[in-house]
Amino acid sequence: MNGTAVRWFAFLESNTTGTGREFCAAARARGLRPVLLTRDAGRYPYVTEDAVDTLVLDTSDLEVVVEACRGLAEGAGLAGVTSSSEYFVADAARTAARLGLPAADGDAIARCRAKDLQRAALAAHGVPVPAWTAVSEVAAAAEAADAIGHPVVVKPVSGSGSNGVRLCRDRAETEEWARLLLDRATDERGNAVPGRILVEAAVDGPEFSVETFDGDVVTVVAKHTGPAPHFVETGHDIPAPVDPGTTAELGDTAMAALKALGLGWGAAHIEIRRSADGPVVIEVNPRLAGGMIPVAVRAATGTDLVDAVIARAAGQDTAPPAPSGAPAGHAAVRFVMAAGEGRVTAVGGIGDAGAVPGVVVAVPNTVVGRQVRITHSFQDRLGCVVATGTGTTQAASRAELAARLIRIELEEPATPEEGNGGR
Repeated sequence: MNGTAVRWFAFLESNTTGTGREFCAAARARGLRPVLLTRDAGRYPYVTEDAVDTLVLDTSDLEVVVEACRGLAEGAGLAGVTSSSEYFVADAARTAARLGLPAADGDAIARCRAKDLQRAALAAHGVPVPAWTAVSEVAAAAEAADAIGHPVVVKPVSGSGSNGVRLCRDRAETEEWARLLLDRATDERGNAVPGRILVEAAVDGPEFSVETFDGDVVTVVAKHTGPAPHFVETGHDIPAPVDPGTTAELGDTAMAALKALGLGWGAAHIEIRRSADGPVVIEVNPRLAGGMIPVAVRAATGTDLVDAVIARAAGQDTAPPAPSGAPAGHAAVRFVMAAGEGRVTAVGGIGDAGAVPGVVVAVPNTVVGRQVRITHSFQDRLGCVVATGTGTTQAASRAELAARLIRIELEEPATPEEGNGGR
């Protein structure tokens, strides 16, 4: 990298579903030069497309990350450090704090990311959460599920994007899924995983997320998920089409959760199910939402959360630039979900999807040559559309129409018979 008078802004790894690209663009718009610290820049096609500088290093080693950022600071200067990836937000905050840069409490973030510790803190402060138990053995998982009552949700104590989350309807399913999770040594990012999992009560009711910034509610989002037994998000409606009382109730619950966890600096994404007895906190994520929610929030409300995150971490004014036009009022996100497995041979229809009225973003989340596997997580989302409208129905129908126009063609893997000459 060549020296420059423009200060660096460092990103520790990246979100893979669109927001990471937005982060880099926002840093540039703020007069900063984004640099991605990563183990593998090839994970992020936008890095090459947008000519983002990279430093390849072991991002799982905090000391290596701190030294790399110190080198940036001693050169052209370093304005801030953050991450758009759930897995690296704590170390990004710790790195920034070590270098005297604006940062959230990295230890509070790390405690929040451990779902068992998060559950305990929320419950201790009277914030409603599902009945739960953390276990480290298959037999203990089965016993916990029996005590809670099936169905239960079994999930890793750390993770993101629905990875490893499953509804288990009986003891056999609970044992099978618990064994699979406890046998894992690393997560999908190659990071070592704790040797414990969470068994919790399944909560019925519609799911929402509350997007906050610096202790204020920005908006409430309605979530769409795929079929059980998995919980893969397939879309979002912004704002959630609920009455003002429900919006306020969800917002109050989210703020109580942040207070209980010692959070509130910068962005947070709080997932809540509204049961028959009221809101229940499913998960608090101490970072900006992924899944293109920030883009939809900006389109619907005019609030640019991505810009606000960059400004906050760089110590700049968090008031975003004035929007170029009036906000649309409503926006919807819809994903193109993988229908099967195989190697991507073609990606098409992006232009047609982008031409649908109201569409503000239509992008693929994959590239030709990628091997698609059904993981029942965010990785099954092969494309994304964000569309606006005068109401929820119009925004959603536009996004759904555009998503259907995106074509991801796969070359299906050979069957065992095909692979051995038909024998």
